[in-house]
Amino acid sequence: MKNEREQMSDRETPFSTRAEILADLWLNYRNDEEFTDFIEYNDIGLPLAYSVANDIVKTTDLSTRFINETFDLFVEALDYGVDSGWSDLDSMLSGKDD
Repeated sequence: MKNEREQMSDRETPFSTRAEILADLWLNYRNDEEFTDFIEYNDIGLPLAYSVANDIVKTTDLSTRFINETFDLFVEALDYGVDSGWSDLDSMLSGKDD
């Protein structure tokens, strides 16, 4: 069975980019009414992603799990169904795959 770090390589969007996308979302959209439910539900995963993306905390297996789950929920919330390998939040919100 693969551990969390090995599973990251199976995903289209690299873990560091996932953290950066979620950090951007949390920093710039946390007061946006369109994202209220998502932001409230992911009250641990989003600030954790911000902290990891900005080297405030070190990545652990548990933080990796939280961030990956939050990213997967974001993909679902946007009705994409699958991770298409985005490079940033703008490309995700515009629906453009990289």
